[in-house]
Amino acid sequence: MNNSEYNKAENAVNNVENNLQNAADKAKWKINELADRAKDYINEQRDNDEEANQEGWLDRVKANVSDAWEDIKDKADEAWEKTKDAAEDVKAEWNKKTN
Repeated sequence: MNNSEYNKAENAVNNVENNLQNAADKAKWKINELADRAKDYINEQRDNDEEANQEGWLDRVKANVSDAWEDIKDKADEAWEKTKDAAEDVKAEWNKKTN
């Protein structure tokens, strides 16, 4: 097996890793955004003549985390399949060369 085949497999793994990291970064609220989002929640509740409370705020955060988890899980599944496929391709190529 030549270096280009190894490089191809390594690039596939790196691309999957980058995609997974990007999904995680995009899907979750960053800590420094939480205060702003909490203020938005409080203002939204006030605009709707409703009481803002910690339980409502935590429900909103929990919903975001659930959505983020689903996005991350989907990317992780995709990463697993792509990495597995690349590894199988490399293994098949190796077997062809050595048999």
